[in-house]
Amino acid sequence: MKITIYQKPTCTTCRQVYAALREAGVDFDAVNYYTDPIPKTTLKELLRKMGLTPRELLRTKEPVYKELRLAERELTDDQLIELMVTHPDLIQRPIVEKGTRAILARPAERLKTIL
Repeated sequence: MKITIYQKPTCTTCRQVYAALREAGVDFDAVNYYTDPIPKTTLKELLRKMGLTPRELLRTKEPVYKELRLAERELTDDQLIELMVTHPDLIQRPIVEKGTRAILARPAERLKTIL
């Protein structure tokens, strides 16, 4: 079954997961969601597969999180997803998808749970 990793290539954890997949000889696709944004419908599906809410997937230490005052605002899941699509820095990474499952591979050792 094909694996897809949604990542930022300069991210240390993303590089670790990418290397681990290559080392394991796994066939996978790598999506740099900064150059190839995750569509809203795909992001919703990934959240469902991970069993996470949009707020749980937010990177709260990013400057854009503070600029948008997301900690102080009551936003719907759709509004949060829209912001994540518009501002990819808000999405925790890497996300690894395999069939009907997806995980947030943070820390990188979590990758083992999907292989």
